[in-house]
Parts: sequence; C-alpha cells; structure tokens
Amino acid sequence: MVLIDSHAGMLNAHRSAKIAIVDDEPINIKIVRKHLQGVGYQNFVTTSDATSAIELITSERPDVVLLDVMMPAVDGIEILRTIRGSEHLQHVPVLILTAATDQATRLRALEAGATDFLAKPVDVSELIPRLRNALLVKAHQDHLANYSEQLESQVRLRTCELEESRLQVIHCLAQAGEYRDDTTGRHVLRVGRYTTILARELGFDPARAAMMGLAALLHDVGKIGVPDSILLKPGPLEPAEREVIKRHCEIGSRIVEPGADEVWQTVTGCKSSTVTAPQPLLDMAKTIALTHHEKWDGSGYPFRLAGEQIPIEGRIVAVADVFDALGSARPYKAALPPDRCLEIMAQERGRHFDPAVFDALWRRIEDVLRVYSENADARAAA
Repeated sequence: MVLIDSHAGMLNAHRSAKIAIVDDEPINIKIVRKHLQGVGYQNFVTTSDATSAIELITSERPDVVLLDVMMPAVDGIEILRTIRGSEHLQHVPVLILTAATDQATRLRALEAGATDFLAKPVDVSELIPRLRNALLVKAHQDHLANYSEQLESQVRLRTCELEESRLQVIHCLAQAGEYRDDTTGRHVLRVGRYTTILARELGFDPARAAMMGLAALLHDVGKIGVPDSILLKPGPLEPAEREVIKRHCEIGSRIVEPGADEVWQTVTGCKSSTVTAPQPLLDMAKTIALTHHEKWDGSGYPFRLAGEQIPIEGRIVAVADVFDALGSARPYKAALPPDRCLEIMAQERGRHFDPAVFDALWRRIEDVLRVYSENADARAAA
C-alpha cells in the first residue's frame, strides 16, 4: 500500500516539475513549451544561447532537460557530457531533441548519457509519455535518495544516543566507586580531564587522548569492593588494611573486564560473531585500573612493574591521580595547595613518577589548574 501511494504521489507531482529547454531556435522552444503546457506543465526555464546552458541548468537545477544537439558555439553533446560529469547534475534526465537522425549522432548522444532521443519535428504523442517516464524515474530516484538520507540521519542520531548512553553509564560507574570517599565524585572527572591534557602534551592524537581520559574515569572503580571501615578510616592504616586497599586495583580490573561478552550479548541481543563490545576502551580502563599505582622505580603495586614496563596509560593516570588526591580533602587528610602538591611530586620524579609524564604536568599546569577550578569539590568551593 505504501508503494502504491508513493507511486501515485509521483504521478501527481511530475506535472509541477521544472523543465529546462535548450535550443538555438526560439521558435522550437515556443512549440515544445506550448505542447507541454497543453497537458498541464507550467514550470519552464529556457535558453536559446548554448553557451549559457550549463550556467542555467546549474543554477536552476531542473528535473529534466530537453536538449538540442546541433547548435552553434557549443555542441549539445558537449553540454550533455558536462551535465553527466557534474556531481550535482549527473542524475538529471536529458532528452535529446534533434533534426539529425543519423545513427552516428544517436550513438554519440546515448554514449554521452542521454536518457532518451527524439527526432525533430517532435511528435507530441511521443514527447509527452517519454517526458513523463523520465520524470517518474527521476522522482523515484529522488525518493530513494531522500529515504537513504533519512535512514543515515536516523543511524547517526541513534549512534549519538548510544554513545551518550555509554558515556553516562561510564560516569555513573566511576562516580559509584568514587562516592565511597568523595561524595561529589568530581575527583574522577578531574583525573579524566588531566589525563587527556597530559596525553595530548605527550604527543597522543586527540582521539586516543580522549579515550584515555574516558578510561581514566574508572581508575578507582574497584573501591566499591573495599570496606568502609578501611576506606574511610581517619587515621593511619595497619599493614593488613593496606593490603586490602591494594586489592581495589584487581577488583577494578574485574569490574571493567572486557571479556564479559555474555553481558554484552545479553544487552545487545547479538552474538560476538556479529558485534563486538567496546573492547579498546574497556581494555584501556582495565590497564589503568591495574597499573595506576605502579611506580617508576618498581616499588608500586600490584605487580611491582618498573619504568616502561608500566603501560603509558598507567603512568599518565598515576601523575594525574596523585596530583588531584594531594589537592583534595579526605576523611584522613586536608587538601594541599597546588604549589605544595607539585613540590611533593617533584621529589618523587624518577622514583614514583615517569619523569616525562611529570614534566608534561609541569608544562601544562595552568590548564590542569583551570580544570581543577572549574570542577572543584563543593566543600572546597565553599
């Protein structure tokens, strides 16, 4: 039923089509136009100057062109080739009207892309149905093109919606972990922003740096598995309690484990052979969760990696995380001013921190402080 209605709409709409007529003899234009007006066509653009034909057709964008071949200055076949070579005009139907009926001329016109070929003097009984058919084909092509564009637009919109949903889920998960000892949840947001800044300073392309920043939001999600009695303890931790705290790296890596295909397939309804979970981001988040407490000198945890054994993502987030942690108030400590944070961290350059990453922080400190100011904790702002 939809197809029938669409076809009927095309039939009713074709008489309002814009028709271009190009002929060096004004009388021929007048005759063809009169014939077409007699059956209801009213929208015409015409020229008897072949040299202005392309400019007219380009500016007016007609639905069909009736084109003479034998014209002075510019040959009709040349005009036809120009039309077919134009990205915007190549699908416009062109009906050739000419007194030259020899096989060679007909062949040249068809090879150049003519839609149809009519001999002069034009037989109106042939012209009308051939014009109508050309317009119907053009209308159908336009309909398909518009439908395709609408589908592409819907796909783009849906993709944006899915991406927005994914970002919201990541932010919610990150804040769920951070809410345990930071009720504003802004620490993870700042660390993510710092990470992007440092990654760009270290030469990573914008897309990769942005992904690092997003993955960094989940660096401490493993805090969900740490008891409040330890996480919120106001005094120094006992050795056994420190070991429990350290487990948040492994817990976080399991939470964002990208191998959880069964969950992804349940959500999407697709098997792994037809769709892949967002592995790069989750892989990076897992790497960061596991390695952001490793130290350049090998004294960190959980694997005691050293130097460039530590993935660059972990090294970057280590600097971003410590800078923000020093500058943030917690139940067990007061916030330090930025100068003091940098002073403390400078003493750990080459021991705790990758020197190149710390130097990147130093170079971009104004941008980092701007992020800190724009995303300050509510209690700090108060």
